[in-house]
Amino acid sequence: MLENRLLEVIIIALVVMVLFGAKRLPDTARSLGKSLRILKAETRAGREEAAQQGTPAAPAEQPVLLKAEATVHSARPAATEAPERV
Repeated sequence: MLENRLLEVIIIALVVMVLFGAKRLPDTARSLGKSLRILKAETRAGREEAAQQGTPAAPAEQPVLLKAEATVHSARPAATEAPERV
């Protein structure tokens, strides 16, 4: 399975190289990095602002279910006795 993923990554890298060219690739990667840093800073600022206002920045965590609670019960009850034949 790893062989298939590696082959896919190589093919994608070659397609990107053909589309952008070797000269534009570093500039494209640099601008992508800047954009991600800006997005990360804005997200952090939004969380800090929400914390200062007293509103939760993220939704409350879901309670953890025990294994017995997480099992799905069938819609019909299990038969305890064999049906009678006439």
